[in-house]
Formats: sequence, C-alpha cells, structure tokens
Amino acid sequence: MNILLLGSGGREHAFAWKIVNSQKCTQLFVAPGNAGTGQIATNLNLSVNDFEGIADFVLEQNIDMVVVGPEEPLVKGIVDYFQNNKSICQIPIIGPSKLGAQLEGSKDFSKQFMERYGIPTAASRTFSKANIEDGLAYLKLQDLPIVLKADGLAAGKGVLICQSHEEAAQLLKEMLLEAKFGEASNKVVIEQFLDGIELSIFVATDGKHYRILPEAKDYKRIGEKDTGLNTGGMGAVSPVPFADKKFLDKVERRIVIPTINGLEKEKIKYTGFLFIGLMNVNGDPYVIEYNVRMGDPETQAVLPRIKSDFLDLLHAMGTLNLEHYPFDLHNLTSTTVVMVAGGYPGDYEKGNKIEGLNNENNKAIVFHAGTKLNASGEIITNGGRVLAITGIGDSVEDALKNAYEVVTKIHWKDNYFRKDIGKDILKLIN
Repeated sequence: MNILLLGSGGREHAFAWKIVNSQKCTQLFVAPGNAGTGQIATNLNLSVNDFEGIADFVLEQNIDMVVVGPEEPLVKGIVDYFQNNKSICQIPIIGPSKLGAQLEGSKDFSKQFMERYGIPTAASRTFSKANIEDGLAYLKLQDLPIVLKADGLAAGKGVLICQSHEEAAQLLKEMLLEAKFGEASNKVVIEQFLDGIELSIFVATDGKHYRILPEAKDYKRIGEKDTGLNTGGMGAVSPVPFADKKFLDKVERRIVIPTINGLEKEKIKYTGFLFIGLMNVNGDPYVIEYNVRMGDPETQAVLPRIKSDFLDLLHAMGTLNLEHYPFDLHNLTSTTVVMVAGGYPGDYEKGNKIEGLNNENNKAIVFHAGTKLNASGEIITNGGRVLAITGIGDSVEDALKNAYEVVTKIHWKDNYFRKDIGKDILKLIN
C-alpha cells in the first residue's frame, strides 16, 4: 500500500515507524514531516490544511490510504472534504468527520454529548461574553480549585486551574472579554475540579466496532514534581499500574461503549482514534476530555507495545472491518522522556544543532518532533518539543533507565528535560 500520513510531530514519527515496519507498506509519504520521518519515509512540502493539494497528491501518487495525525485538519473537515469529492471518496481516510471532531474542537459540544449518554464527567456550565455576569456569579458558588477551559482548540494551553475565586474571575474576564486564547475562548467551560490520578485511554474505532489500545499516563507540567506551566506533554508511561482490569472494565462499560453507541446513534461518522483523558477518582473513571486523535507523547509510549500489524489496524478501521482485526500486545513496559528547547512553553530558540543522535540502541527509540534539516544536512531544532526518547524494558524501572541513558547523550544549546518522569509510578509499585 502507498500511504500518506499528515503531520509533523512526535506522534507522526511514531506512526511512520510502525507503518514502515509493516510488510504491506510499499511507500510512505509524510506531509510535512520532520527530520526523523525523513529518514524512513518521503517528506512532502505540503500543509496539513491544504486539502486541495493533498487531494491532488493522493491522485497523482495512487495513494491507498490517508492517515491524519493532528486535530486541526480534522476539526476543519478534511474527512468530509474527501468523502464529498467523487475522485477520492473511495480512499480510506483515518479520522472522524468534522462533526465527530467537535468532541475535541468544542469542550461545550463534548460536555453536552457526555450528558446525553450518561458518561461520567465533572459538573460544568458554559458561558460566553453575552452572559459573563452569570458566569461570574456561578464562579462564586464553586468549590476551589476551579477549572476554566477554553471551548475551542488552544494548542493544549486553554485549561486553567484557579486556586482562588478572585483569580478565576480575573481569568474568566481575560478569556471572554480580552480573547486570551483568541477565538478558542469565545466560550468558556467552568468545570468542577476532580481530585484523583490522571491517565489516558486510547480507542481505535471504525464507527461501530472498537479496540482499546494500551493506556498511558502523561506528564503535562514543565517542572519536576508537576510544577510550572502546562505543556503539550513532557513524558509518558505505559502500562499504568493503577489502571488494573477492574478499573479498565469500568472504563469500557461506562465510557467507551456509551461513547461509541452515542456516535452511532447520532449518525456521526467516526473512523479513527479517540483519546479519552480520564481521572481515576477513588477507583472510578471520569472523563476530563476527549481528543479525536492519538496523544503526544503518549503515542510514543503506546505504539511500541502493539505487537500486531499497525498498518492492518489502520486499514481495518478505514475499511470498516475492525471487528476482524486480531489485536495483540507485547508484554513490555515503555516510558517516554520529552526533550524540549530552553524556554518552552514560553519563548525559545530554533535552529540549534542537535548532537548525539547516533546513540540509539535496541532498548530505546528516538522519535523526532520539532526537528528539521538545515542547508548542510544537519539536524536542528525546529520547535518547542524537539525529541521524545522511548525506553523499552520489562519494568518501569528498566524502561526509564534505558530512556534516560539515551537522553543524557543527546544535547543542543539550552536543551531541557524532566528528570522525574515515572518516579511517581515507581513509588506506587515499590
């Protein structure tokens, strides 16, 4: 098969790594890709939002399947564009419809969806500029801390946890009246704070059938001991020891099945991945958020654990044949440590040469995210999150050792990484 993969981050490099390892992959193109994908596939100078250019390329190169990595083209309707175009509508495209993508594109939409199908989540209400006074009054009635969420896509930065009513009121005004997150905060969800342990569940679906992929725990804060600003993710661990069979059975019964049934009942086309951010509150799962794609950096920890052919999984989803896919896992642990540019998630430099990338071993994988080649063919930094190093092992301890062994050999000007990824898990199991 000839495959076109859209995206340029660590998630897409992990996808590419699994796809090219399938004997059924003839050629893989990645648009736009990064320096890592360029080593194993053909990168294209093509934007993920250039639907017309993507369609032209698909026809020119006889592409058999399109895999959409990031959320933005999904929210903008790339799947609908394909399905409404007679020349390409027969080509499987992995991702939900524009309406299905609203599960991530609008926090208010997803909250209403969960309410309709009795899916456990935090209590909340949504407010806009027009009824901000109602929102300020509602804030005063809430227990602390208070969660404010921008309704739309805000590059992972639209969730604020407020420790006082005064802080919450000030931030609500900034979001609604001063467009703190642009159009994303035209509406704001005020949400109950859930106190528990966070984890992520990943579901592959063809819209009717599903497979639950390995779970993961990620680390969102820039600082050690979960301090500082939120990021797109500084590391991940899979499997998650506190997500035992009893808990995962609850997730499937109370969340996954009602979600898939709800999508089918509302005739929402959904052929792709569903990321369910969860809070484990005293052994019971509550949904924090839906994402309509795989997570990053969780993907880099999850995919190495999948033993069965990943390209077969994608094709089974795209051809609505997932019920016959034989899903199998490796009995191993994987841990991912993200290396970022100094200053991230604030201002940071690009263009710094990366040294030490030849230190990969068979117990660790280097996934590229914000990288590219310079004019001399050297790999340089090209983003905030630059690399994700995934260690493989028989235990969390082994996997972390293997990851950090490679991390400490890679460097560039002002690189940074958290040294405590997985330490909370080790405390739980030791």
